[in-house]
This record gives sequence, structure tokens and C-alpha cells, in this order.
Amino acid sequence: MAKKNKQTKNDQVMREMTFEQALRDLTEIVEKIETGQVPLQESLQQYEKGMALIGRCRDILEEAEKRITEIEGRYTSGKEQAPAIEEDQEDEAEDREEELF
Repeated sequence: MAKKNKQTKNDQVMREMTFEQALRDLTEIVEKIETGQVPLQESLQQYEKGMALIGRCRDILEEAEKRITEIEGRYTSGKEQAPAIEEDQEDEAEDREEELF
């Protein structure tokens, strides 16, 4: 029973994980396994966790893609107009962009 509760909790944590968190954890797993100093059993556990993290990243990316498609559809279908950008806002955006580079 304790194993089932742990799995349920792990599933919950995975579902709440952001893309950046999942990618960071996945990178750590890859680094551990690549060193070759992780015992076989732990490598298998880490591999399984890594596959779950890859699945979470894919789910997040698919949702983002759907959202982008919906947004594009709203603004290209003629139903809505893209919000007008004030000239001052354009200048501020250009200034911020220049600061980055």
C-alpha cells in the first residue's frame, strides 16, 4: 500500500512540474548515468524517471503548441484584430531589446 501511495505522490509531483524543472531534472539524470559510476539498478530507476520526464516535457510542449495554434487562429481568422501597440510601447520594447544585445 505504501508503494502505491508513493507512486501516486510521484505522479502528482510530475503533473505539477514545469517544463524547466523537468528539463533540469532530466539533464541531471543524463549526467549521472553518463559518468558510469551509478549502479545498474539505480541506472534503471533513473532511466525510468527520465522517460517519465521526457513524457512530461512532450505533454507541456503539445499544450503550448495547441495554445499557439489557437492564438494564431484568433488573429488570422479575421474575427479579432491583434491589439494595437502604442508608439511608446514600441519604443520601450525596442529599448529593452537593445539592452539585451
